[in-house]
Amino acid sequence: MEITKDDLTGAAVIALLEEHLQDMFATSPPESVHALDLEGLRKPEMTFWTAWEGNELLGCGALKELDAGHGEIKSMRTSSGHKRKGVAEAMLNHILQAARERGYKRLSLETGSMAFFEPARKLYEKLGFGYCEPFAHYTDDPNSAFMTKEI
Repeated sequence: MEITKDDLTGAAVIALLEEHLQDMFATSPPESVHALDLEGLRKPEMTFWTAWEGNELLGCGALKELDAGHGEIKSMRTSSGHKRKGVAEAMLNHILQAARERGYKRLSLETGSMAFFEPARKLYEKLGFGYCEPFAHYTDDPNSAFMTKEI
């Protein structure tokens, strides 16, 4: 598996992000969907990576700088044909390493609180993330779970 910084122009990447947004709106009320579209992922404070095996897209993830010491994980997604193969864990470890290299002291995320998001929450727990209060621009939402990790 190779993880590379991505410019968000490839057809496979765009299709994966469209699938991601469709799933988020299918599983959460619109006001509780915090997934970013292409425009949001192309902002200067964002870094976006994709995971590949040869020419096959395995998944993606992004890191948003909230401030000089705090980053946020965004757009973690594994391609449907590659779930439960370690793609998300590899991407999460890659993002954690990038955050450490930037000197961040904390890495946080928002994910859903519903059963659909349980595998994601379990992965974050496995890698040392704990539940926290809403951070940055987020507010209390019964459909969201907020997690953070000191790094």
